[in-house]
Amino acid sequence: MEQTAWRFSDDRGQRATAPVPPVRVVAYIQAGATLEDLGVRPVAVFGSFHDGAEPDPAKAGALPLAEIAYLGAGDTLDAEALLSPAPDLVVAVSYGGGQLYGLGAETAKHLEERVPVVVLEVGQARTLAHIRERFADLARSLGAPEQDDSALAAARSRLRAAAARTPGPRVLALSPAGPDQVHLARPGAWPELRDLGEHGVDLIEPGKGPGANWLTAPWETAAALRPDIVLADIRSNAAPLDGLRSEPAWRALEGGARVLDWNPEAPCSARSHAAFFDAVADAVEEG
Repeated sequence: MEQTAWRFSDDRGQRATAPVPPVRVVAYIQAGATLEDLGVRPVAVFGSFHDGAEPDPAKAGALPLAEIAYLGAGDTLDAEALLSPAPDLVVAVSYGGGQLYGLGAETAKHLEERVPVVVLEVGQARTLAHIRERFADLARSLGAPEQDDSALAAARSRLRAAAARTPGPRVLALSPAGPDQVHLARPGAWPELRDLGEHGVDLIEPGKGPGANWLTAPWETAAALRPDIVLADIRSNAAPLDGLRSEPAWRALEGGARVLDWNPEAPCSARSHAAFFDAVADAVEEG
């Protein structure tokens, strides 16, 4: 069977091309975890400037890390490191302006001179459904089968029904910064949080202050918001919750709320989003 040329237009409006569909994909770890969910296994992944010498298990999703190379993150990354697995495609994400997240400008420039690069937007300018569909488009172009989205549809329906209760529980999303400070998420800045709000979930706005995505504040500020449910960032760059349990403000917050794991860089797949909606629905149903 004759193979046809491969083309894919990314979210920068740039077209990546290859004589045949790429099979050796290197990806930012969130993008790699998404492709894994969709049936395309990358040969290697890389992290961001927030990551370290080992892959973040929260971002890795279902990736079999023992079988996939981790190329490093931050200042350890250069074009040669990214090209070492001989990729025929690199998949990156952007939070705006088409800039490749996790890569320096010179690294990105040298990379694009030598291999096709696809960049998909995952920031606040996109809806969760749009992000999910763009990754699905890419996966299909690489030969992945159509996905069964019935579990996602069921989870969305369940969440909407649970959130319709009056009054519903109040939800606060946050990322622990340490014993003295916490980053409080602005719901409008995060596609998955906006989606929760569109399903009727009562999301807490942290208040005025600097920061487009987060309001950085003392833990007492978070406790004073009196949430019923806390979505707590579990990425490796967030302070571990276990280390906060001696802090009075965290104990006050945890004592009055149910705490759920939250990964702001979860895979952008129907499977991942269904699990997230189901977990929030569980908490909302329990009040």
